[in-house]
Amino acid sequence: MDTSAASSSDSSAAAAPTGTTPSEHTSSGSFLSRRRALAIGLGGAAGLAVASPAWAVTDQRPGSTRPPSLHPGDRLVASRVSAWRALGHLRVLSERIGPRIGGTASERTAADYLADVLDDLGYRTSLQPFAVADKFLAQLSSRPGLPNDLNWQVGASPHAALDTRVSGRVVDVKAGTPADYPEDVTGKVVLVDYVAAQREALVATAVAKGAAAVVFLPADLVEPRRASAFAPTLPGSATSPVPIPVVGVAQAQKHRLRERLAARPFTLTVSTSAHRGLTSHNVLAERSPRRHGSTSPVVMVSAHYDTVIGAPGANDDGSGTVLCLELARVLRSLPTDATIRFGLWGSEEQGLIGSRYHVAQLPQAERDRIVAVYQNDMVATSWDPATRYWLLSFDGLANRATNEVAAAATRLGYDPRISPVTLRGSSDHQSFQEVGIASANFSWRGEESPALLEPPYHSPEDTIEKNVSVERLQVSLELIGCAAYATARNP
Repeated sequence: MDTSAASSSDSSAAAAPTGTTPSEHTSSGSFLSRRRALAIGLGGAAGLAVASPAWAVTDQRPGSTRPPSLHPGDRLVASRVSAWRALGHLRVLSERIGPRIGGTASERTAADYLADVLDDLGYRTSLQPFAVADKFLAQLSSRPGLPNDLNWQVGASPHAALDTRVSGRVVDVKAGTPADYPEDVTGKVVLVDYVAAQREALVATAVAKGAAAVVFLPADLVEPRRASAFAPTLPGSATSPVPIPVVGVAQAQKHRLRERLAARPFTLTVSTSAHRGLTSHNVLAERSPRRHGSTSPVVMVSAHYDTVIGAPGANDDGSGTVLCLELARVLRSLPTDATIRFGLWGSEEQGLIGSRYHVAQLPQAERDRIVAVYQNDMVATSWDPATRYWLLSFDGLANRATNEVAAAATRLGYDPRISPVTLRGSSDHQSFQEVGIASANFSWRGEESPALLEPPYHSPEDTIEKNVSVERLQVSLELIGCAAYATARNP
């Protein structure tokens, strides 16, 4: 958001390791049963054969201005990290699990997967639970049971029919005034242009005409931005819910629906569901140095793993999440004078809830141990204009995290690509900086401004195929890996 299993050998193909330390999951449920379910239902990164990075450690990197000049510690990291290996985990998150909505079963499946990977790498791993708000989701499908056809997650109105399923021929009533309706829409699914100020009147017209469901279509945003799927609110119906489903789709889905309807008639099935009494989870993992383990300084690498409604979240923030997993694999075997800690935050997309909860639970003595937090949010977009790697600080000031990444960029030959330290919150670094902990957010974005985000941002098009560059992911791994390791060697 910006308001997403390895062998013991660093150079071998990814495979589940043996002989790792026991699990320290603190959430309910059996570790073995979770592992078994993941193995059967998801597979994992272990099936992807990967080898060395895309370039040799002494090579000039794509987009850099000169060959690298690396410290010995940089070489230990840069020679081992592999975006291709991280991509195996990203396929699990964005393709096999898909949208990971805070507090729902999909987010929990992702949390268990991440915890299992970190367990296998030998980290002390725990799930930190916290309560989150109810969610209202819907599934649109044109031919249920055929996964290659139209099959989307969208938002459902909490003030309309929930936990129900209807099917009907699709009719586009455009602006949705009575004059826009054909003579008979009884039992049909109507497509209606969404206008916030008129939404309740538009729904009332559809109900009066006998429609089976309303699919709201958002207005197009100014490029490169595109509208996300949404759960329409109908405040006037809060005490007496609308008797039919009312859902909100993304901009890309709006165009797909209208293009399909222009080509031929089709039937749409709308299934809504209410998810109540929800618990989201942070995934935490750490490895302490041999000396002064419980009191040593802490270097933290983090990302959020949840997504917005309907988005597979390959770049936002699957990319930051798998960067953490790959760095966990590499850093576990390197000597440090600090505790290495990974934080994978739940429910970031709802307002930084997971990271704020985590920080609120830390006693001051524990906050004081944290030297720097490297928050990674959208670190791999393939959008061509995203040529600048941004150092984003909530207070706009440099700190240990920004300084270390800038220094690593200079050693790697990337310093002209790096932004100055820029004031911006809206990601989990803010939760730490609000209480005085050095932190920053790192991300590939447009050259002129960190507000220039890729078109697939927060959309169903945030997929590996459409929105992930393995090259940029590799560069991000090297920048954060070299910076975090330099901090951990000299905290």
